[in-house]
Amino acid sequence: MWCRGIRGATTVDNDTVDDILRECKELLQMMIDANGVKPEDVACAIFTTTSDLNSAFPATAARQLGWTDVPLMCSKEIDVPGSVKGCIRLLILYNTERSAEDIVHIYIKGASNLRSDSSGTR
Repeated sequence: MWCRGIRGATTVDNDTVDDILRECKELLQMMIDANGVKPEDVACAIFTTTSDLNSAFPATAARQLGWTDVPLMCSKEIDVPGSVKGCIRLLILYNTERSAEDIVHIYIKGASNLRSDSSGTR
């Protein structure tokens, strides 16, 4: 068994609690479904937001999906000029038998162009 990382990102239209939690739940659920993730196999999850988002902790979405025993952390992205705004990124580290090339990374909405080289981009 290996500890592998799954990357994902999405965007929100408005900096509101509802928008942030809804979009994070959607992204997280897609990442779970695409990779067969079970909470007991997750080592940790790290959420980042761009500087224009501050209405909610995105990790709250994972708690609402039942990840009560998973270590979660939220942080800010580097504010690079010209980068995607309203963006939430997620890195899940989990134990799996999957090879690195079998991991499906999920990039949706306005973040879909962040990793166009990724075969799992949706």
